Amino acid sequence: MELRQLQYVIQIAKEKNFSRAAEKLHIAQPSLSQQLSKLEKEIGVLLFRRTTNSVELTHAGNVFVEKAQGILDNVEQLKQELDDLAHMRKGKLVVGSLSITGSHVLPIVLPIFGRRYPEIEVVLVEDTPSKLEQLTASGQTDLSLLALPLHEPSLEWIPIIEEEIVLAVPPEHPLAKRTKPVRVDELRSEPFIVLKRGQGFRQIVLETCEKAGFEPRVVFESTNIETVQSLVAAGMGITLVPKMLKRHVTGELAPVYLDFAVPKPTRTLVIASRKGRYLSRAAEAFIETMNVTTEQHFNNA
Repeated sequence: MELRQLQYVIQIAKEKNFSRAAEKLHIAQPSLSQQLSKLEKEIGVLLFRRTTNSVELTHAGNVFVEKAQGILDNVEQLKQELDDLAHMRKGKLVVGSLSITGSHVLPIVLPIFGRRYPEIEVVLVEDTPSKLEQLTASGQTDLSLLALPLHEPSLEWIPIIEEEIVLAVPPEHPLAKRTKPVRVDELRSEPFIVLKRGQGFRQIVLETCEKAGFEPRVVFESTNIETVQSLVAAGMGITLVPKMLKRHVTGELAPVYLDFAVPKPTRTLVIASRKGRYLSRAAEAFIETMNVTTEQHFNNA
């Protein structure tokens, strides 16, 4: 049994088609079929049921694919560890990030990281929180910048920033001229504009209101926090915003931002990775840089 045969079986299972699998593997289809037949003969079981229209895994095939994926993952981690030993901090790092949050945090972190570790290539992946959790759990990202709570049980995390949440209201709203902090329970009759389902900060808004004893009356939803703030500025409702995402403009383009009374609502940004996954020196260096630079920047902001 060879490692490449494990890769072949996984690709066939993924594509459910020999021609497409062979194309993805960059080998001839007859060669792929021969290698599979050779493997099945060696282990004494059929891994696939072949019909004229499809290729389906047998029960033994399902077991094989699960174990094979684990073996290949372990081999990849071994290569990474050995590469660390051979090249110290040289390597490649795939970092997942929430798009809006990342646009505020990563420009602070990446330049410093790049100067300290110029031989580490950083590849960024931007997606929704749920998708990033899946990518991190499956090893497709080494690290991901996310906000608590996480829902994927196979992830572990390190806290990076405990960030205050502020209230955004239209410029003409009665609260806009308020000089003292606002209590969350004062907002129970207000129209809320929130992010759509699947956006992590939406849940934080709902839970903040729930803790104050009410369910927010949602009048508009958007996938983009910038659109949410534009609707607030236009007088369509109010919202909660992470402090780092406040618009630093004046006039009609921006809402008025107000602080909450103690205990202030917050969100926790974390760097997440898969439990038990080997963290390369590049990953450890990135976490260290993230911790130091964000603490210096946002604590002094």
